[in-house]
Amino acid sequence: MKRDRAQEIIEGITMTNVQYHGFPVYLKKINEDNETVTVFPLDEMDHEQEVDLDGLLEDGPS
Repeated sequence: MKRDRAQEIIEGITMTNVQYHGFPVYLKKINEDNETVTVFPLDEMDHEQEVDLDGLLEDGPS
C-alpha cells in the first residue's frame, strides 16, 4: 500500500477493510521515519504492532 493511501484511510470517517498478510487490521498511525504503520488486528485490539506498508492490502469500504 502507498503511504498516501494509508494516511487517507487513517484520516477517513468510514471504516476501510485492510489486511496485513491476510489478517484484518486497523491502521493507527504512519511512522514517517521508517515508512511503517502501527496497526492492530481487529480481533486483538490490544496487540499493536509495527508493519511494513508493502504488507497491507485494501479490500474496499465496509
